Amino acid sequence: MIEVLTTTDSQKLLHQLSALLEQEPKCQPKVCGLRLIESAYDKGLRMTARLRDFEVKDLLSLTQFFGFDTETFSLAVNLLDRFLSKMKVQPKHLGCVGLSCFYLAVKTIEEERNVPLASDLIRISQYRFTVSDLMRMEKIVLEKVCWKVKATTAFQFLQLYYSLIQENLPFERRNSLNFERLEAQLKACHCRILFSKARPSVLALSIIALEIQAQKCVELTEVVECLQKHSKINGRDLTFWQELVSKCLTEYSSNKCSKPNVQKLKWIVSGRTARQLRHSYYRITHLPTIPETVP
Repeated sequence: MIEVLTTTDSQKLLHQLSALLEQEPKCQPKVCGLRLIESAYDKGLRMTARLRDFEVKDLLSLTQFFGFDTETFSLAVNLLDRFLSKMKVQPKHLGCVGLSCFYLAVKTIEEERNVPLASDLIRISQYRFTVSDLMRMEKIVLEKVCWKVKATTAFQFLQLYYSLIQENLPFERRNSLNFERLEAQLKACHCRILFSKARPSVLALSIIALEIQAQKCVELTEVVECLQKHSKINGRDLTFWQELVSKCLTEYSSNKCSKPNVQKLKWIVSGRTARQLRHSYYRITHLPTIPETVP
């Protein structure tokens, strides 16, 4: 089966994949901590899965507003979940924690010229805390994640798996899978705390395998099996998470699903505020929708 990925470029990508898999167990949220959040009741005093998911949707809105990479969003979610799975955070402090994780991810991934001022970030987010509050919280987050900001994320695996699949497709078939669509699906999954309990590699391969089934790309089945074997992913685990991803995406596509709201960001950036912001990152874009079909 492994002979499917035999080109020189494929071998280089497989080497990168092996390195990523080796780092995967490090810097991940504590599953036991995430389960505690999932089991908590919403009484306004304890962190709940619902509050966490709302916060992540706000971070997604900010990601889209500034035009940041999906990798930035994925890392911000990783940092947030690592912190929440270790610490008992009161709901009133969640906004400051979330924005601190987001700002750390932005400064880690984005080019320096695209990093907004902390004051602008707070203003656009419409929070009432100060820059000093944000900086203090950022230090607390750094201490609790042991100053290990860089982490292996599902987005990194999604990129690598996609590249490996593309490498094994004939040139005329390389539009079979739409990476933008896969990114949108990952963002939808990040908005559910449930998927932070999955290994990043399993989540990424589940999304790709499900999309391959949906697009009826039968010729890619063997490549997926090869990647599954190389990543040491149990078949039962892959099926389990595929089913959950499928359910999530179905719900995300429905009108009943609460999606990130960029309207409040559009509202706050008006008049005097707009004039005070750097023009380079005054870029409001539509929130991601998952394309119905590939082009």
